Amino acid sequence: MSVHRSRSRLIGLVGLAVAAVLLSFGARYRSSTILAVSFVPGPSGPSAPPPCVAGEVLVKFKPAVSVMMKASALAAFETRTVARIPQLDVYIIRIEGAATVDETVAAFRGSPDVEYAEPNVICRALVTPNDTLFKYQYALANTGQIIGQVPGSPQGKPSADIKATQAWEETKGLATVVIGIVDTGVDLTHLDLQSKIKASGRDFINGDLDASDDNGHGTMVAGIAAAATDNNEGIAGVAWNSMILPVKVLDASGNGPSDVVAQGIIWAADNGANVINLSLGSESPSLTLQSAVKYAYDKGVFIAAAAGNSNTAVDYPAAYHPYCFTVAATDYNDLRASWSNFGPEVDVAAPGDRILAPYPQALTPLGFIAYAYGSGTSMATPHVAGLAALLKGAKPWLTPAEIQAIIRYSSDDVNASTYAGRDDFLGYGRINMENALVPIKITK
Repeated sequence: MSVHRSRSRLIGLVGLAVAAVLLSFGARYRSSTILAVSFVPGPSGPSAPPPCVAGEVLVKFKPAVSVMMKASALAAFETRTVARIPQLDVYIIRIEGAATVDETVAAFRGSPDVEYAEPNVICRALVTPNDTLFKYQYALANTGQIIGQVPGSPQGKPSADIKATQAWEETKGLATVVIGIVDTGVDLTHLDLQSKIKASGRDFINGDLDASDDNGHGTMVAGIAAAATDNNEGIAGVAWNSMILPVKVLDASGNGPSDVVAQGIIWAADNGANVINLSLGSESPSLTLQSAVKYAYDKGVFIAAAAGNSNTAVDYPAAYHPYCFTVAATDYNDLRASWSNFGPEVDVAAPGDRILAPYPQALTPLGFIAYAYGSGTSMATPHVAGLAALLKGAKPWLTPAEIQAIIRYSSDDVNASTYAGRDDFLGYGRINMENALVPIKITK
């Protein structure tokens, strides 16, 4: 039997010529499709915000300084008042002349009439990372932004996200928690991943210890779960500090036999994985796979598994409860993705439509940077794996069953108007990281 990763219908970014590059991510699924992927244009995406407001300084005069003396100082330094914060008696000053911010600050600081002067520094929202492509990650923080960079791209619904930034106030995870990416491998040298790789992993396809990715799928999955975050590079991973253990069980076409997948699951469990992500599946059951996920579960490993993308019954091994935690997909409006599989096995949902993630550098066309959008329960599942890693880091004694319960019962019932309570389409709802982590009420 061939087991392959959940069909990831990759929806493109923009190219320099606004052209999509069509690739197949192993399309032997219930309903085969051509999978589209295109890439973020070079050289480096949006630039980071400047450290301060250009041409502005903040000045507080000493209490005894008169209005006339203040006006005289402003004129002498070729500046004017834009506004005043009355509670603090601080003036927002605009530079009118050729002086720089630093020069103007130094000039005001040299005046005996000034208590202090400083640049008008830019403050970022708490725990919102400075990764250059973060603003495109609606799954983590949906402000109602445009989903993509192509003209005509859809717009998200504010707050239709997993509440990542709020949860990061509580924890960013631990490097001692390891997420096993059992997939097509991982780009071990990607700038957004190389610092997060615990080891070069294991390649069960080629029989070596170099789990490099020759397909792309595993790299995207790894990045969603745990890309390097707050590093001024690319995207943010759900689990900021958790490490990645790459395990290659699918070949360059995205396919792999069930015994190889089973070996990969077992190897990950035996080599330090606390969480395993399975963004792969088949319509056919396999007792070997069932035994493998049970083995990992019994060793205390939380397993997040993709439901599948054929709008039919849940794939295997995701259907193997209680060992696997089954993840369906929602979109940027908190609606169920039309292709997401369904059934009594579905535990929760996570955003899986038009998800931005790293892509192997070696597979990225010239003129593009190594990131792409993807769609599928494959993209939804690593959001859950990342959340599980954060929970495990915060409360190391939690069992897989306890982590499953926390994620289930902290989810948002986003389709309550149609299916109140647990249902076969989104399970207990779209995950909510803030509810799951803030505050953590389970005690040892």
